[in-house]
Amino acid sequence: MDVVPARALKGVVVVQDGDFIGVAAPDLPTAEKALLSIHAKWETVPNPSRSEIFDYLKKNPSDDRNGKNGGTAKANAHDAMAVSDSTFTATYHIDYIAHVPLEPRAALAEWNDGKLTVWTGTQRPFGVQQTLAEIFNIQKEKVRVIVPDTGSGYGGKHSAEADTEAARLSLEAKRPVKIVWTREEEFTWAYFRPAGVIEISSGVNKDGTITGWKFDNFNSGPSGLSSPYRIPGQQVAYHPCNSPLEQGSYRGLASTANVFARKCHMTDMARQLKMDQLDFRLKNLDDNRLKAVLIAAANSFGWVTAKKKTAGTGYGIACGFEKGGYVATCAEVFVGPDKSVNIIRITQAFECGAIVNPLHLENQVMGSIVQGLGGALFEVIDFAAGKIINSSLSAYRVPRFKDTPGIEIVLLDRKDLPSAGAGEAAIIGVAPAIRNAILDASGTGLKTLPLIPKGMVSGLENKQA
Repeated sequence: MDVVPARALKGVVVVQDGDFIGVAAPDLPTAEKALLSIHAKWETVPNPSRSEIFDYLKKNPSDDRNGKNGGTAKANAHDAMAVSDSTFTATYHIDYIAHVPLEPRAALAEWNDGKLTVWTGTQRPFGVQQTLAEIFNIQKEKVRVIVPDTGSGYGGKHSAEADTEAARLSLEAKRPVKIVWTREEEFTWAYFRPAGVIEISSGVNKDGTITGWKFDNFNSGPSGLSSPYRIPGQQVAYHPCNSPLEQGSYRGLASTANVFARKCHMTDMARQLKMDQLDFRLKNLDDNRLKAVLIAAANSFGWVTAKKKTAGTGYGIACGFEKGGYVATCAEVFVGPDKSVNIIRITQAFECGAIVNPLHLENQVMGSIVQGLGGALFEVIDFAAGKIINSSLSAYRVPRFKDTPGIEIVLLDRKDLPSAGAGEAAIIGVAPAIRNAILDASGTGLKTLPLIPKGMVSGLENKQA
């Protein structure tokens, strides 16, 4: 790394601290000029590409043995499936996706008499305070983190990258320093929702009773891992893996992946048994709160009357719970002769205890549904040879107005139950409901998220259900 040309520029401060190199300047053009004058030689190591990621994850378990404890067992799943009338096995793939906040990471740092103040759009101010105290070896009480209104986070703004960069530069420059990541930096250096491989084996009797269930999640995470259904022989496990990309929290956590795989598999079993998707779920469910949102969504959607449909139209349903929120989602799609997919409407019932602010709750659910459309249909981080390929909004697809279907929200007010947060659980039913509707319309059971990155039902990785 040669920083001499940057140091020679008037008004420029250069910080070189271990593997951190940064510049500060009175204005942005000067800072950019200084940054471009620094010449670096990079050491590179082989990395898998997106086309190899699912095999890579399974072949590269993590040394984090604690993750192995993220599972449970009820009786023996293998024994239960051995005496089942039918068995099913499937593998589901989950791609990395980005948070795409309206505002990329940003921070303003100022030092004064050995005390540090940082203004930053973080979801985790106390964690950022602790991180900064450790990095600069000062007491936590000497670090103040101020959080202005944040331009969205979705679980992506827990860490302190921009905060640390601004603080390091401010310490050396002896004046306040503001850092705002570019959109390309946000796509390239922020952490992503984990990719994953989920393998499910199940057994069911002719009357629709599920008897055995084995569920293995590789890398996606343990949230939403356990099945809510009444299954005597059940084994679930989370297997941490070494990820080539930085990964972390995302809205709904790993339940976006685990609920997707579980609800797809449930619908596939019901289809083989020639049972209605809703009836099959209710038959195997004891959780009254989950039953209530299922029935509420189905009634408002018109599930019974919707069975009389035209060619190319399909209906799907999914349900789940996370962090005290219970959700059921119904979707109607149309698959054209050219295999193009159009999402017609979504009905979602949501319950998180007693409702305190109905309008704000409805906004949370609406936002979750729209964000869930992106992860369901086309959002994906593409990478090869150690580089992110689609690091701009022109190359990374997020939901647009034209992608948004008719949306109906049904809120269940449980005044007899304490209120829970509503920011995460409402996202988890969108992808499986749409997938199950596509299956109903086309006969193709998609098993990879995103479902239709090119806008149509295709792909060798997805097989007939």
